[in-house]
Amino acid sequence: MAVAELVVARLAAAALGDPVKALLKEALGSGEAQGASPADRVYLDSVAVAGFRGIGPRTWLNLSPRPGVTLVVGRNGSGKSSVAEGLETAFTGVNLRWQGQEALRGSNWRNLHDGARPEIEVKLAIEGDAGRSTLTRTWKGDDFGDSEGELRRPGHGRVPLDQVDWKQALTDYRPFLSYVDLDRMISGKPSQMYDAIATILGLGHLSAADSRLQQQEKRLNDAVKAANAEVPELKDALYMLEDDDRAVRALLAVDVKGRPDFETLEALVAGLPTADDGLVGELRAALDVRAPDARQVGAAVEQLRLALADVEDVRTTSAEDALQRAALLEKALTHSNRHPGDESCPVCGTDQVLDAAWAANAADQIAVLREEAKTAEDARSALRSATRAVHNLIETPQRIPVVLADPWGAWLGCRTITDPSELARRAYETAVTLADACAMVKEHAAEELEKRDERWRRLVTRLASWTESARAAEDGKPLLSQVRKARAWVKALASELRAQRMEGFVDHSQRIWERLRQESNIDLKGVSLQGSDKAAVRKLVMDVSVDGTDASALSVMSQGEQHSLALSLFLPRAATADSPFGFIVIDDPVQSMDPAKVNGLAEVLNELGEHRQVVVFTHDTRLQRAFTSQELPVTVIEVERGEGSKVAMKAVTDPVRQALDDARALASTTGLPPAARTHVLPSLCRIALENAFIEAAWIRHHRTGGPEHMLHAAVSDADKLMKVAALALFGDIERTGDVYRKLNALCGPRAVDLFKRCQNGAHASGAQITDPHRFVDDVEAIALKVRKPEVTAP
Repeated sequence: MAVAELVVARLAAAALGDPVKALLKEALGSGEAQGASPADRVYLDSVAVAGFRGIGPRTWLNLSPRPGVTLVVGRNGSGKSSVAEGLETAFTGVNLRWQGQEALRGSNWRNLHDGARPEIEVKLAIEGDAGRSTLTRTWKGDDFGDSEGELRRPGHGRVPLDQVDWKQALTDYRPFLSYVDLDRMISGKPSQMYDAIATILGLGHLSAADSRLQQQEKRLNDAVKAANAEVPELKDALYMLEDDDRAVRALLAVDVKGRPDFETLEALVAGLPTADDGLVGELRAALDVRAPDARQVGAAVEQLRLALADVEDVRTTSAEDALQRAALLEKALTHSNRHPGDESCPVCGTDQVLDAAWAANAADQIAVLREEAKTAEDARSALRSATRAVHNLIETPQRIPVVLADPWGAWLGCRTITDPSELARRAYETAVTLADACAMVKEHAAEELEKRDERWRRLVTRLASWTESARAAEDGKPLLSQVRKARAWVKALASELRAQRMEGFVDHSQRIWERLRQESNIDLKGVSLQGSDKAAVRKLVMDVSVDGTDASALSVMSQGEQHSLALSLFLPRAATADSPFGFIVIDDPVQSMDPAKVNGLAEVLNELGEHRQVVVFTHDTRLQRAFTSQELPVTVIEVERGEGSKVAMKAVTDPVRQALDDARALASTTGLPPAARTHVLPSLCRIALENAFIEAAWIRHHRTGGPEHMLHAAVSDADKLMKVAALALFGDIERTGDVYRKLNALCGPRAVDLFKRCQNGAHASGAQITDPHRFVDDVEAIALKVRKPEVTAP
């Protein structure tokens, strides 16, 4: 049962009052509108990437939207990681691998060879839907963060991706993992490592509810504390006025056990005298008055004077003359356009002068004059800006003290001055006068307020404020009690579920580690969380032992072992039953792993692929070989990069089949040149046999359980086809003398001749092949035979 459903069931059965249950339902968000989240599990059908990172023109990666393992292989720089990063970016709008790097602030994330707009399109198969959904991520400009995501789902229309209820799930059950993420999972801060695991327990729903209740409890409790904290000083102030009957009555109302007498206090507050309200208010207004900043006004006026000087400087220049002439010609041209049949000058009356030729010439002159007049126009524009800057400094306060009415009126009057010269002359002088007047008035107001005996007035004002806040705090105490009961219930349930779910998570992590630790002397004894979700000190504790001796995980593990441990933590997180994602995307998980752990990784991924769609991007051929040698089902897609960032994807069955298909295609070539028949064709068949023998060697070694490093060393030493065959047939590269005998027994007498001809293809004389098609078929039969070695060598 999912956590949300379990919480609802537990709440319904809880022995809590209705008000507490109502608080819990509100905190748990039962009434909140949910986003457009798919109700069922989501799988990847395909991804198309264009103009993003290492991919130029649009390329497609077609996948099978169901549980199973797919390896996307290719050399470094082929573009496979760009596809992996594109998938993550399509869903999240960010990429953790590049987060914070300079590339994302410029256009370096865009492909260098393709000028098209970057776009990522992911086809999704959602359980229960009749058709495919489409997730699209596009960019408006060069900023990586300036993207938009959209989900089109059959029967639901188009929805912006930020409205799809995936945000929390992408954090809690993150289905994307790169080798950088592996490093961060292990080498992050203790609190970050804690949070990464705590979220996968699926208790975020309860944690969020507790946070809401905690905020409500804090608000209510702070109000009570604040009211209580003010009582001692308030009582002392009332004692100081013990000769005033009103103060005595207020003291008796405050200093009681239990709830204060708010009715008496409110009656005293309501009797607050008002005789001096007008004068006191005027004094306070004068004290709070804010004069214009003379330095700021002076700087703005100085800029205005400079702008005036610039305008004056260009007034007698050719620029000003050009401006005037351009304006005059424009008016004449406008007149001519309005009266096309009248060619006489409206000023001097001369006939036939305002013709088409004159109009064209006038238009040319206007363009030239406007260019010459630019200096004058710029000077006038600067003058207008400087005038506005001075006007913008003139603000009207909410309240103007009576004694400041005249100087303030003069200052406000400057805003109506349109003549820049007049404004420059009056603004600074008026501002200084007003500032001086404000200073004098403020000083006088402060002295007057200090002289006045406002002890009772100030005390009653304070009493009124306390009465209001104390009553609200007192009225909130029943709710505070209910909130605390609700928090206690949430904490108890979260603690119970955390223990249950952590046990399952640890079991899964340990099972994965046992597969990945092959030949390692480090045992993962347990994983635990210390602290709470909100604790300042919280951390993930990994208990390990080395040959039975307890040790710190990160201090004794190699880089490869740390990556294996990170996978042991990540995979259960991504594969939890609460995750809406039926897929897991892993980029380069083989980093720093020794051969034994690669075999274990293949086993783990295969097991995971029974219930999840697992897509692994890797350049390391060992992982593909690990699947093949252990006879584990896998789909392999090869990525190839061409010129101009053209990336192509093609399905690969296996290296043996690929070499045979290439040989068969060559054999079918019309007019096959002799050299191709004698050298290229047998060489392709030799590659097929060599890969078949290597695969057989791995299978034999895996079945017998020998150390991985020994097999790697043997394969590296087997530099000739004969040695590779001996390793596959006998597990011993030194038994090359027995290869022909074994081939003859296993595949028939013709097998030895075929084997020799494949070898001869690498020699100058080549191999004589009369029937290319039969030759390829016969080599294929040998390859199929040797790919399934016997358990023991005769």
